Amino acid sequence: MAVKRQIVLGAVINQPHGSHTASWLMPEAQGNASNDIGYYQRIAQLCERGKFDLFFITDTPAVRTDHLLASSRSPDFMNVFDPITLLAAISGATTRIGLAATASTSFSEPYTIARQFATLDHISGGRAGWNVVTSATDYAARNYGLDRLPTHGDRYERAREFVEIVKALWDTWEDGAFVYDKENALSFLPEKFHILGHDGKHFKVFGGLNIARPPQGHPVIFQAGASEPGKELGAETADVVFGAGSSIQSAQAFYRDLKSRMGKYGRNANELKILSGVTVVIGDSKSDAERIFARWEEKVHPDVGVMKLGQDLGTDLSDLPLDQPIPRDRVPTTSNFQKTFFDHIAGLIEQGLSLRDIAVQYRRGKPTCCGSAADVADYMEQWVGEEACDGFLISFPVLPSTLSTFVDQVVPELQRRGMFKTEYAGETLRENLGLQQPPNRYVAQR
Repeated sequence: MAVKRQIVLGAVINQPHGSHTASWLMPEAQGNASNDIGYYQRIAQLCERGKFDLFFITDTPAVRTDHLLASSRSPDFMNVFDPITLLAAISGATTRIGLAATASTSFSEPYTIARQFATLDHISGGRAGWNVVTSATDYAARNYGLDRLPTHGDRYERAREFVEIVKALWDTWEDGAFVYDKENALSFLPEKFHILGHDGKHFKVFGGLNIARPPQGHPVIFQAGASEPGKELGAETADVVFGAGSSIQSAQAFYRDLKSRMGKYGRNANELKILSGVTVVIGDSKSDAERIFARWEEKVHPDVGVMKLGQDLGTDLSDLPLDQPIPRDRVPTTSNFQKTFFDHIAGLIEQGLSLRDIAVQYRRGKPTCCGSAADVADYMEQWVGEEACDGFLISFPVLPSTLSTFVDQVVPELQRRGMFKTEYAGETLRENLGLQQPPNRYVAQR
């Protein structure tokens, strides 16, 4: 009997109450969850009980500064912890699950990011991951002294140089450099220290990281991006890429495309995992799950849907009538934000749907899987078996109930089918993902 491909599972926490826009309105929602570290720790522990590989915190270094009434109806990222600090606190309440956070290359410095994630990797015992983003909102740009985001191409050019510097800084010290030899009064071996001298277009760095090499060598690099620069950055630098595609066919095309690019960077396709995003709604049957989802959708205020559409399309739609199509001349020709989201919305507009209908249908390109536990397992088995992805980054609409249901019902079903582990393979995130630890570049050069 052939061994089935093992599924990688990650839980993405967009908001403490869940990924659904109306999750904060649900009876189970804890009002102060955003600022309750114990709440986050319990969610992470629940994921770890389900043997999830990854607990992933999304982030943006900004708040919305306009349309505040609409924002008040959907408090996304208006009151959240810094994700790296948050994961440091969660690490002490967990033992095996990987801990990943978003940090922007557009609004930080390589040395800062290298030090923060090296520290998190040490604190967690080798479970840290960095989601590399270039940011996709002018709100963030204005927080850092800019009127608007740099162009898409410029952001990715900076990101490539940024990631290379961070990886080099993680190699400042060779493994075993710190010996603490009291007899010879030698705390570290000088020959195992390497100075980085980088003078590039965007950054100039001369020095080294003041912390030992991370337990994983390099914390796991995550990346998302369906544009050409995004796919090239992922093929060259990422360990895990969040896949694009709202259908199995489009996901398969992305999977083949991205992995085919790796050879020119001297990488093997097995060195990269691709995780598809999916929102999971579990009921006694498909129709029952769809009824549950419909009840949640009824709680979404129209202002919120229109606001989110406008943000991802890159234009204000708040003045348009809800029950008429969006005029074609209101659609920008290109996007300086997230290309995948832009293309999805543009496709819905081309169908002639009303603004209200698009606001209801739009899911940021992420499929919603409604069904029984067996239905969800069938979906995952098909996507992984037919090479649309290597696993899933799952959004749970309402927390903690939908996560708890998944852990209690879907995980055992996946395990019964031989598709998902019953125990963690190792102690580090790389070990659990089946990824090799990268060699120190200076040792490899020797």
